[in-house]
Amino acid sequence: MWAIASTWPAPVIRLPGQAVVALGLAGVGLAIDLASVVRFLRSRTTVNPIRPDKATSLVISGLYRYSRNPMYLGMLLVLSGWAVWLGHVIAFAGPVLFAIVLTRLQILPEETALEARFGQEYRDYKARVRRWI
Repeated sequence: MWAIASTWPAPVIRLPGQAVVALGLAGVGLAIDLASVVRFLRSRTTVNPIRPDKATSLVISGLYRYSRNPMYLGMLLVLSGWAVWLGHVIAFAGPVLFAIVLTRLQILPEETALEARFGQEYRDYKARVRRWI
């Protein structure tokens, strides 16, 4: 996103309070990530997204009552904050592409692994809680 904003001649948006919005989005994203990681650590299960098969418990409390993927949501908010900070029109494609690629290559396989590991408990959770928000 930074490389595009630095080299590509395209419209750059500058608005009053833009830095505050950018920092606010990034700050909320970091807080969500921190709270989500703490919830995993307290549940004594793996935080490693590459190894969902190593999960020892299904985390469904805290922010996980509202989103099945608050860690990824936090990352998306940080990227969105970065896009706002850059103010470059094309930079806003970064968070969108991140969400699409992450869903396809990470979240869907994770969901398959968690369903295999936790069965009906995970299916029930999936039925109650949305993937993102």
